[in-house]
Amino acid sequence: MMDFMNKILIVDDEQSVRIILSKVLVDEGFTPLAASSGNQAVEIFRNESPDVVLLDLFMPGMDGMATMEELRKIDTIVPIIIVTGRGEISRAVSAIKAGAYDFIAKPTDTDELVLLLRRAIEKLELEREIGTLHDNVESTYELFLGRSRPIKKIISQILSLAPTNFSLILQGETGTGKSYIANMIHCLSRRSKNKFVTIDIGAIPDSIAESELFGHEKGAFTGAERRKEGLLQIARGGTLFIDEVQNMSPAMQNKLLRAIDERKIVRLGSVEPEAIDIRIIAATNIDIKKAVKEKIFREDLFFRLGEIIIKVPPLRERIEDIPVLAARFCRETCEELDKDVREFSDEAVDYLKRFPWPGNVRQLKNTIRRAVLFCNNKNIEAENIKDLLTDDIAGRDESFQPEFLGLTLKDAEKQAIKRALDLSKGNKKKASELLQIDYSTLLRKIKEINIT
Repeated sequence: MMDFMNKILIVDDEQSVRIILSKVLVDEGFTPLAASSGNQAVEIFRNESPDVVLLDLFMPGMDGMATMEELRKIDTIVPIIIVTGRGEISRAVSAIKAGAYDFIAKPTDTDELVLLLRRAIEKLELEREIGTLHDNVESTYELFLGRSRPIKKIISQILSLAPTNFSLILQGETGTGKSYIANMIHCLSRRSKNKFVTIDIGAIPDSIAESELFGHEKGAFTGAERRKEGLLQIARGGTLFIDEVQNMSPAMQNKLLRAIDERKIVRLGSVEPEAIDIRIIAATNIDIKKAVKEKIFREDLFFRLGEIIIKVPPLRERIEDIPVLAARFCRETCEELDKDVREFSDEAVDYLKRFPWPGNVRQLKNTIRRAVLFCNNKNIEAENIKDLLTDDIAGRDESFQPEFLGLTLKDAEKQAIKRALDLSKGNKKKASELLQIDYSTLLRKIKEINIT
């Protein structure tokens, strides 16, 4: 509800105009402030924070346009209404193009002025509310994702992208939280009332993936005993999240490209096209642009899916987020298990920040959940974390002792991978399980780190 004690700054070099407008404003329940020059207006604006400015364009010294420019440097959303003579309408229009809210001609009609002021104040209050909401949402998501500079940038991108229908690709190592970010974008979007549907292309055979995405008719293939909707239909009006999109076969890439272009799909075993209305968010754990250059991924599909690319950094590159995320996982697990574990010791936090986390946020979450489960007092100590991470990598080999403290993160990661390979006797699949990362990620890391 509006407060009609709002401050209105009158900027006019004519004293009679200031007196008349001030009386009108007082009679209508506003609080008038008056300035006889642009310089004085800037000073009052900075000190009094008015809700609306009534600004004369023609003044000696700093004129109205120059004054408006200075006021905008202080506050970009306070409405500025130009008060101008009837022969100066073209200048007033130019001022609106430069950022003024509206204009009113002299002599001013009281009813018209009051109506214009109230509309301007409504706009101001709405913009302030939106700004506060934006700040609150940003602060809230920092508690979920972290407060590092890269993550703050991602949160800003999320808030900008969410209301749009832009398709996007989330690029980052396994376990960095790409599916969580995709779900967050969906929840903040206009599609949030509809479904968020996920498919992991890398986890299913190509023949099954086509049926999962596009659906099939009864009898379309052996075992198709009934008609089935595909995920592209189930996600209608909502969001489809395609994880590990780089694993999609060339044939599937071609079919998905056609569906995106035509906004229609055809079920397996059918010839009837069906309209689709979805937003697609894709994720990959490789450099997707490099995959395009190497002809692994279709360039035209890349341009359809990757209108925006958000790169999600690994946990080892944003260690300041680790205490925030650990605290969040601790709270969530305590609620789930009805336990009262309050905090981490300084030594535990230091240990968490030094560990290379090859499994990223997913590995951190699993570690904290188990630490809370086995914790028998109010605090999680460093030894609780060490025991769990030693078990992860060593397969409960009592002779293993982590030696990454004091190393760079890159060297610590290399050591963790080498140790996992030693313990698995060179079995890369087993090593990836010990490290809680997927097989393809381990192969890439071995190549990047040059482990022989």
